[in-house]
Amino acid sequence: MWALLLLWPLALGFSLESGTQIPSVYDEGGSTGEGDDGALGPWTKSQMVTPCPPRPRSFPSWFCANNSDTLELWDNSRVLLLGWVPTRLVPALYGLALVVGLPTNSLALWVLATRVPRLPSTVLLMNLAAADLLLALTLPPRIVYHLRGQRWPFGEAACRLDTTALYGHMYCSVLLLAAISLDRYLAVVHPLRSRALRGQRLATGLCAVAWLVAAILALPLGLQRQTFQLSRSDHVLCHDVLPMGTQASYWRPTFLCLAVFGCLLPLLAMLLCCGATLCSLATGGRRYAHALRLTALVLASALAFFMPSNVLLLLHYSDPSPEAWGNLYAAYVPSLALSTLNSCVDPFVYYYVSTEFRDKVREGLLCRMPGSTSSSREGGSPGTVVLCSSLV
Repeated sequence: MWALLLLWPLALGFSLESGTQIPSVYDEGGSTGEGDDGALGPWTKSQMVTPCPPRPRSFPSWFCANNSDTLELWDNSRVLLLGWVPTRLVPALYGLALVVGLPTNSLALWVLATRVPRLPSTVLLMNLAAADLLLALTLPPRIVYHLRGQRWPFGEAACRLDTTALYGHMYCSVLLLAAISLDRYLAVVHPLRSRALRGQRLATGLCAVAWLVAAILALPLGLQRQTFQLSRSDHVLCHDVLPMGTQASYWRPTFLCLAVFGCLLPLLAMLLCCGATLCSLATGGRRYAHALRLTALVLASALAFFMPSNVLLLLHYSDPSPEAWGNLYAAYVPSLALSTLNSCVDPFVYYYVSTEFRDKVREGLLCRMPGSTSSSREGGSPGTVVLCSSLV
């Protein structure tokens, strides 16, 4: 929960002196003559303030008069939407996840698929690497969007596809982490009784369920319009500003299901499995110290990266009254970017921490280098050549 405490000031500390939302006052055409940088003029007591309607807040908005393509936004929400957190911090986090996660997961997936025996645990780890790799591939459009000052240049279809893929692959990673924890629980706590159960069929079934559940949970994200023009600006927003009507009737149940079934329940299962595994390893004494630390690290990283965003999501949609929780979406945006960093941690926790796996990586890379032979790596005779596939 430390990350949640760090992100909280990002939502509330920039511009709000109280929890009350203050709407802008516009003419009939929705224009006040202000620039497109979102700068707002001072308020005077003589200005009329429109009462704030009840709503869940996902940077909620309402349509401008006679214009179904342009959305109006509360003044303080506009300041948070166009501030340095979404336009600088968020793309930096996404960029880190892309730069680290793309090569490490690609290399891990290649080694697991080509140089490691196809055990049940290998099947689970291959699917995790694939989900993290696909997650990294969804990030470049979002980085461009945030660096352009919240201007989406790719169109409505691309916005829906990218949003669906981002959430789908991220929650698939959570479900696969829970499946891996279950597999390791069976192997450590019930090694004899689970010998017949743990096999290719169980591993394949767990992976299929994870991908299917993630697809079902993310599918509603691609069925509603998500790009709108922000009033008084040239900002075309992707998913960040949505009409209040669809938020209450459509997005609220969608994201509540995502948070509960895609994250909180899998994390609970992971907590129970890892907890039982830790207790079993602790009884084995010092010889299991390394496995004990690694299991604790796996659990801690999953909770640290995924809990903040999903707790904020639940709070965000739990109470639609305007007084509740302030503008939590401003904290949810960086916490979502923080969640994608788990795809950088997974390769080092599950793959590269193993000396045997690192040896496989080195062997595979040397095998791909022009002019390299097994004799140069193994110290054999100069004329001996061994096929790469025989070095598993």
